[in-house]
Amino acid sequence: MDRRRWIVLAGTFVAAQAFPRVNTQGHERFMRRAIELAGNNPKYPFGALLVDAAKALVVAEGWNRSAQNPTWHGEIDAINQCAAKHPAIDWTKLTLYTTAEPCPMCQSAVAWAGIGIVVFGSSIPYLKSLNWSQIDIRAAEVAERTPFRKCAILGGILEPECNALFRAAGER
Repeated sequence: MDRRRWIVLAGTFVAAQAFPRVNTQGHERFMRRAIELAGNNPKYPFGALLVDAAKALVVAEGWNRSAQNPTWHGEIDAINQCAAKHPAIDWTKLTLYTTAEPCPMCQSAVAWAGIGIVVFGSSIPYLKSLNWSQIDIRAAEVAERTPFRKCAILGGILEPECNALFRAAGER
């Protein structure tokens, strides 16, 4: 098992191969788009998109706009874009791709929306190692403590490329 690819399902780490909806090539394709979106704010390279997994269709995109509003993280931007464009969407069918592990605020928004899967590149511990300000609560813990929703968390997709974004931003 590639140790950079792991899934948390109900608080338990599971090998990606054991999770039936994992298609690494598809995940990498959409993570590449999240990396492109992160380029809209190289200082804070948090890019995110929501994908209808059944149709492999991007339904919304976002990036960090916290200079305008401190809560406007990439994930929040994508969720707001989706809500505005698709008011009747079935959120449980969506996968959120994001360049970094969602912070507790963003993972809570994922829970309230009912998004079924989160896929990220860089982890909160990695961001902390670069001295990024991060609340030290992992997305998996928020998901586990949300008994009214189910959300699988898959981390480490294109991790080296995502880590490079945050290293470069820290050098600015």
